[in-house]
Amino acid sequence: MSIWTTFHKWGSPRWFYQFSGRLLPWLGGLSLLLLIGGAVWGLALVPPDYKQGNSFRIIYVHVPASAVAMGAYMMMAIAGAIHLIWRMKLAAMVMKAIAPIGASLTFLALLTGAVWGKPTWGTWWVWDARITSVLILFFLYLGVIALHQAFENREAAAKACAVLVIVGAVNIPIIYWSVEWWYSLHQPASIRFIGESSIHPTMLRPLMATMSGMYLFFAWAMLLFTRTEILDRERNTRWVQDIVCSGDKKPESRSVL
Repeated sequence: MSIWTTFHKWGSPRWFYQFSGRLLPWLGGLSLLLLIGGAVWGLALVPPDYKQGNSFRIIYVHVPASAVAMGAYMMMAIAGAIHLIWRMKLAAMVMKAIAPIGASLTFLALLTGAVWGKPTWGTWWVWDARITSVLILFFLYLGVIALHQAFENREAAAKACAVLVIVGAVNIPIIYWSVEWWYSLHQPASIRFIGESSIHPTMLRPLMATMSGMYLFFAWAMLLFTRTEILDRERNTRWVQDIVCSGDKKPESRSVL
């Protein structure tokens, strides 16, 4: 099977719906295991930080939420570009599905950052470069949601949202490098994929567990939201009507291309 054929196969809403249904239980179970295990490990078993004491433990929620919120936006921008270039309707569905998940994760990152900032900096909020750019990310997610609601025509809404997310993608490197480019209360990145991480291994291991769990949770939620969007947009097709009539049982195998 050629790469082009595989690409179009993944772009089939019916094939995506059937394939993603087999992934959901695994993604949900693994994400739950990693999130609970990593949280218990980090909150109960890791010793206090020598500077911040126990307040540092919010890192096991704040950092995963922040990282996945940025990754989700980049995935949304890629989906928007695919929709604009190849007119793939599944990409538009994925883009719409990601927006509320990303907005929720960004809000969680801002909230936990404020809770962490109070004992660390003595204030809930400062117009710090990174905090401000993450706030802009939250508004970008809300903008995508609002654009989808503003258009009656789904294709027009998808095009407008695609342009917004692609332009807004410039904010992601700003968030990441803001602590290097401007004066910031935030410390530089503790986790480095190139070079040695500055965070102690006893703190890093449960953090990696919760980050992995958060990424898997995002994948689970994204697939679930996309499947819902597929059923809504394809409700007049025979295969969706077969699913509804059979109580969401798998329809008989047919060509998806």
